[in-house]
Amino acid sequence: MDVDFEAVLFSPKVRAMDTARLAGEVGGTVLQDPMREHRPLAEGYGVAQALDDLAGLSADGRLMLVGHEPDLAGVIGDLTGAAVTLKKGGLAVVRLRGAAGELAVLLRPLELALIAGSAVAEV
Repeated sequence: MDVDFEAVLFSPKVRAMDTARLAGEVGGTVLQDPMREHRPLAEGYGVAQALDDLAGLSADGRLMLVGHEPDLAGVIGDLTGAAVTLKKGGLAVVRLRGAAGELAVLLRPLELALIAGSAVAEV
């Protein structure tokens, strides 16, 4: 999707690490910090932690988080007010203005595969 990130943080769980590496290979570039394991994403990650993680970025910085449910859907809901279900391998894009945001994109794995030009069975 050719998007540049200042940082990519991923859970220490194997599936999240693999997803982050795959996203790094097919996505854009990590501009500032390397992709790195972020233990809080393993379990219990919340909006306060997400805002802390964003605080270290530039005003227009982009952060990719690779974690787990229901934590990430909770963060999205707290930031946007949207009730979402994030499927394994799914993608959500949130645009932030301070501590509030809007849900800009929500894609399921099937939709991502179609964008990439490969067909997969929906999980």
